[in-house]
Amino acid sequence: MNNLKNDNKFDLRQKVTELSHGDEAAFRCLFEYYSQDVKAYSIRFVKDNVFAEEITQDVFVKLWTHRANLKAELSFEAFIFTVTRNMCFNFLKKAAHERELAKKIFLEEPIESSSSDYKLIDAEYWQIGQRAVKNLPPRCRQVYKLSRNQGKSYEEISNELGISPNTVKNQMSKALGLMREYLMANSDIVFLVLVGIYLS
Repeated sequence: MNNLKNDNKFDLRQKVTELSHGDEAAFRCLFEYYSQDVKAYSIRFVKDNVFAEEITQDVFVKLWTHRANLKAELSFEAFIFTVTRNMCFNFLKKAAHERELAKKIFLEEPIESSSSDYKLIDAEYWQIGQRAVKNLPPRCRQVYKLSRNQGKSYEEISNELGISPNTVKNQMSKALGLMREYLMANSDIVFLVLVGIYLS
């Protein structure tokens, strides 16, 4: 536990005001007070100590850069954890488009986790995906399954269903959009990034 958290003399508003005026001592004090919490919050998203440490450093760099815009009367904690969350989201979006980084974040098993844990997680994610498919309108679901489950081309689906290739394309686009909406409402951020990889 950070000793500052037990210091009744610590005045957050005063430190924020001092920081907004460029006080480096106030910045160091706020860093000491919040850095471990910011790192712990980051780890919940990025699942890696090194990446979480980098994000924590970036959060406080941004805090210093934008110090003049701070308002002591507003919630500093809400501000700093919103910045942290946004940086984590940006990091995960980047990971979704970089194969090696995505593998490290999403596919490599952390040392402290057991394979049985991952099997349970994978099963839950699969069930969420299946529910998303079941919620699609009949035609969208039919096109989606023919494309993704059976690996058929739009031309093949067009011939099988007796509809134009353009209609197949539109139905598939609609299906993916509806699935993204469902997954956004029913799953966590890590799975959303994985979905971004597989639904792109």
